[in-house]
Amino acid sequence: MKNNTIILFDTTLRDGEQSPGASLNIKEKLEIARQLARLGVDVIEAGFPISSPGDFESVKLVAREVKGPVICGLARASEKDITACWNAVKYSKRPRIHTFIATSDIHLERKLQKSRRQVLDIAAHAVSFARKMCDDVQFSAEDAARSDFDYLCQVVETVIEAGATTVNIPDTVGYALPVEFGAMISNLRRRVKNIDKITLSVHCHNDLGLSVANSLSALENGARQLECTVNGIGERAGNAALEEVVMALKTRKDSFNATTKINTREIHKTSRLVSTLTGIPVQPNKAIVGANAFAHEAGIHQDGVLKERLTYEIMKPQDVGIPSNQLVLGKHSGRHALVKRLKDLGYVVAPADVERVFAAFKDLADKKKCVFDEDIVALVEERISGGAETWTLDYLNTSSGTGVIPTATVRLAKAEKKDKRLVLQEAACGDGPVDAAYRAIDKIAGLKVKLADYGLRA
Repeated sequence: MKNNTIILFDTTLRDGEQSPGASLNIKEKLEIARQLARLGVDVIEAGFPISSPGDFESVKLVAREVKGPVICGLARASEKDITACWNAVKYSKRPRIHTFIATSDIHLERKLQKSRRQVLDIAAHAVSFARKMCDDVQFSAEDAARSDFDYLCQVVETVIEAGATTVNIPDTVGYALPVEFGAMISNLRRRVKNIDKITLSVHCHNDLGLSVANSLSALENGARQLECTVNGIGERAGNAALEEVVMALKTRKDSFNATTKINTREIHKTSRLVSTLTGIPVQPNKAIVGANAFAHEAGIHQDGVLKERLTYEIMKPQDVGIPSNQLVLGKHSGRHALVKRLKDLGYVVAPADVERVFAAFKDLADKKKCVFDEDIVALVEERISGGAETWTLDYLNTSSGTGVIPTATVRLAKAEKKDKRLVLQEAACGDGPVDAAYRAIDKIAGLKVKLADYGLRA
């Protein structure tokens, strides 16, 4: 490769926002755009200006406020759309107009109801019209992966002649296989006149779970711009996940020999921001940014990681902005991991005591999904130190419902001398049954308790 730096085109604010329920307001879009600039993406597709007044204003604001990346807007292949797009992105120092039209027969016949000749003419006119306003024009052949290949070649050659600077080949419905998609890119480069004068781009959807694989296959076959979204959000099953593409290139640079300008240490922060503002949670086992991506529970794995990180990790969590890996203690954990956690908590446990604590730990782990640090401290204090005097829950009753003030009755017991117990009971109201229970405990213990975490599992 003469130039092995790949252009990362982020469409989180446009295609990503098309995820059901992911609507963003103007301030939220600007906040994400600024973080994308810190992340180091090359192009930010800020929205679809003609789709709504709000989207127009958000694209315009991003174009004005965000420095560094190219700021791009989407437009259908019509003068009205393209003009609106230009009026929004023109405030950027590096504006781009991205225009598109479908090229597959099913779209031509069923959606557009136009002939191949008509679509060819529309595409050419759209690009030439956009070039009169903007020097940077991208054209996308929607549903390219299902288009007749000879016709696709004709369309691509035509828009290059009309002045397109980037041509994007989308797998709009996520239908392609990596070997097919890579071959399509290779054959386009071989067949289309002057294709070496433009940037060849791909945009892959994840309907078959192959968006990242297809993007990387396209890269290996000559694509130089990859379109992605943070966390892989987008229409239906989403898009190629930016973090997965970037870390695949970084981790397997021996295979791809390609780099990006991404500051990978900003990946985790960007992922969390997008998840928070869109309201779309990141699945725990999501590659790179999931809560479990660098977590280990199996005893054999924990033992290996403690001895040598590379036994079970192919990248450092710090590389994506996570402080460290996490050993999750549960029923699959072994002695090595427990002793390490005890040491981290400040306990040096004698070998003779380890077995007692470990046995108690395994018994507790069979009853709980995760064993927390507070549980471990209690086990150590009870098994080794004899345990400080503590309150135990003797009785709990809560009531709540529509039109009912949430209340809780709590009875706590505390062991005293000569096998006697001190039993205290209180009742309280709260914002909910949990809050009411804690208020009752506060009355008994005389301590203000703070709820650090709360979750429900079915």
